[in-house]
Amino acid sequence: MSTNQQQTEKKQYEKYVKKMTPSHNLYVNMIRAFFTGGLICTLGQLILRTAAGLGADKESAGIWCSLILIFLSVLLTGLNIYPKIGKFGGAGSLVPITGFANSVAASAIEFRAEGQVFGIGCKIFNIAGPVILYGILSSWILGIVYYIFRYAEAFI
Repeated sequence: MSTNQQQTEKKQYEKYVKKMTPSHNLYVNMIRAFFTGGLICTLGQLILRTAAGLGADKESAGIWCSLILIFLSVLLTGLNIYPKIGKFGGAGSLVPITGFANSVAASAIEFRAEGQVFGIGCKIFNIAGPVILYGILSSWILGIVYYIFRYAEAFI
């Protein structure tokens, strides 16, 4: 093959890749993420206010809010609706509690065919495992730093 022919094929391939690669508008994606995350947070605030209006104290209202948001996220994941929300809203659907619940539920659903132990039991934390690990590790490190500063404060 001659170099001219290779260059022509390379240019044709690059043109094909550019044509087939979906283009993303950053500003539209940011607006969608803001809208989606805002709706999820507004729902959480509505749940908090409703629970408080029904007589729950601040801590109990927060617990109810977390439980309901987790339940809705898992339910929507099971009904294959949450992935569509995620596709539309991008990072906005990763509001911590709902995104985390979605990642755990999606892993459980994906690997259920492999059985209860080797499928769901082993693979459920594929995505969520690193989040848990680094969350615990960073909180442990911050706890030590806090303790050192508190201890040093006693000597000052």
